[in-house]
Amino acid sequence: MFAGDQNGLQDDPRLKAISEAIRVVPHFPKPGIMFQDITTLLLDHKAFKDTVDIFVDRYREMGISVVAGVEARGFIFGPSIALAIGAKFVPLRKPRKLPGEVISEAYVLEYGTDCLEIHVGAVQPGERALVVDDLVATGGTLSAAIRLLERVGAQVVECACVVGLREVKVMHDRLPYMLHYS
Repeated sequence: MFAGDQNGLQDDPRLKAISEAIRVVPHFPKPGIMFQDITTLLLDHKAFKDTVDIFVDRYREMGISVVAGVEARGFIFGPSIALAIGAKFVPLRKPRKLPGEVISEAYVLEYGTDCLEIHVGAVQPGERALVVDDLVATGGTLSAAIRLLERVGAQVVECACVVGLREVKVMHDRLPYMLHYS
């Protein structure tokens, strides 16, 4: 769901500023792709802070104890949100990046397959989790993150993304919460 469609944010000037701070790079990484570059958002202190603040305002009172960030750009927004709402941050990493025992979840991409991993014991059964990433396109990565967290017993409350593509579909009966539509 788009943040501008609810919660009184329809006319919030922060959403416009966030959208304007995201650079669109045509034909990257391949022809036909309109890459949504959040690095320009990070250069704009106010837009970056507003992005985190909007998420914090949404999740502060939802009883979330785990913010799970998807590698790599979920690591940019997730820790700030976790600190502000009093939750722990748990990284969901690509294969062979975490030391120690892990649980893995494979998923299909438009160009192949990939995998997310979490440390065994990082999340306890019954914990309420928020998944954070920068962008949702097909929903494959977020769906894998949800499955992985549910396998360890977490209740996934929602997925939070800065950018969403208008064609995004419902994932596991959950529509991601997005601040900018491409």
